[in-house]
Amino acid sequence: MYSLTNFNLLLTLLLTGLTAGLCFTWTNAITPGIGKLDDQNFLMAFQQMNRSIINPSFLLVFFGPLLGHLVNVYLHRFTPDKSFWLFVVAAALYLIGLVVVTITKNVPLNELLDSVDIASASQEELGWLRRQFEKPWNTWHNIRTLTSTLSFLLLALGMLLKNNA
Repeated sequence: MYSLTNFNLLLTLLLTGLTAGLCFTWTNAITPGIGKLDDQNFLMAFQQMNRSIINPSFLLVFFGPLLGHLVNVYLHRFTPDKSFWLFVVAAALYLIGLVVVTITKNVPLNELLDSVDIASASQEELGWLRRQFEKPWNTWHNIRTLTSTLSFLLLALGMLLKNNA
């Protein structure tokens, strides 16, 4: 029962769940809440949150599951039940829907936002920046929320299937 395989699966499940919860919280509370602010306050708040979130805890919760998923697929490659395929799909969803989307879509938008001195920008510049940033960022973030949640669910299902085999 206690093995590297089970430990990795449990740790990956935990970290993926934390990531899904983080994404859900942003989708459900943070972006709708700050979305009610005027352009300048919205952009300043988002800018500060983007700067604050890059910390060791976030990096562990964001990149830890990626490594865990890959190790999990490798460790279960000879599993006789269908849990292996659930783990493969969970890993693919996390890799493509969270990591790739973040790096190729959300990070460039964050960098665009971070490149502007919000305090000295005109109202027209602030309105333009918000239009360029808010809707695309939220759209891509919704994909991250969905895929990280599905990844978590598939890991949990795979764990149940594995333990009931």
